Amino acid sequence: MRAYRLAYDGTDYFGFQRQPNVPTVEDKVFDALRNLDVLATDARKPAGYAAAGRTDAGVSALAQTIAFEAPDWLSPRAFNSALSADIRAWASAEAPADFHATHHATRRTYSYHLYAPRDRDSPPSAVAGARPVDDDRVHAALEALSGTHDVANLTPDDEGTRRTLTLEAERDGSFLEITVSAPGFARELVRRLVALVHAVATGAEPLAKIDRVLDPEPLPGHEGIAPAPPEPLVLTDVTYPVLTFERDTEAARRTHEIFERLRLERTTGARVAKQLCQGLE
Repeated sequence: MRAYRLAYDGTDYFGFQRQPNVPTVEDKVFDALRNLDVLATDARKPAGYAAAGRTDAGVSALAQTIAFEAPDWLSPRAFNSALSADIRAWASAEAPADFHATHHATRRTYSYHLYAPRDRDSPPSAVAGARPVDDDRVHAALEALSGTHDVANLTPDDEGTRRTLTLEAERDGSFLEITVSAPGFARELVRRLVALVHAVATGAEPLAKIDRVLDPEPLPGHEGIAPAPPEPLVLTDVTYPVLTFERDTEAARRTHEIFERLRLERTTGARVAKQLCQGLE
């Protein structure tokens, strides 16, 4: 059994988990394994296969983790030879025969890059939702949401809604990087947490709204918390006490180059969009 760390840009995918008739990261992973003759053409998935978890459509990852019965020669570098450029393996670990990438994870961490300017960070924006935030209210909201709660009002899931959460934030100019950690997550939970923090931080909702949301009594539809957009969300870490990952230096270097090119392309695109906006003012 071997485990692999995967980094991917989720922009063009309908999530990680395989679905009919739409492109997913898992589809590309299985296609690569078939092309490498690791997975038989008629096999549904590799023997012993499991993944750390699902990511929604548009969500990216740095440390998505998959494990299966892999041949000794399948290094991350070899894996990448058949993967799409926006999906890269960069580390691997030997795993016990009974290892399960979903059930043996003890902690998962997500980061959300929230556009959250203060009054002094930038001029007012015409973009909906770009109201200035108050950092004191941000940290008050994060503190109120950290701990063990019933999050039934923050997920479409009907079961398994009691979660122990840790939320933190670090400011980088007009952005807040909100980090959320937990042993496991309900569907859409991180994005709804971010949306709630943003609503409190901008004054759109009072801090007391958090107590109401964390009450197990269902919220009426008009008071519900819609999820924040998926594209700024990244799965940044999955913890496995039983594994020691070895970084494939060459695979990691090439992966860095690919995502650095992507960063520069999007930075350039942002400058073009900025000029178009300025020309219309």
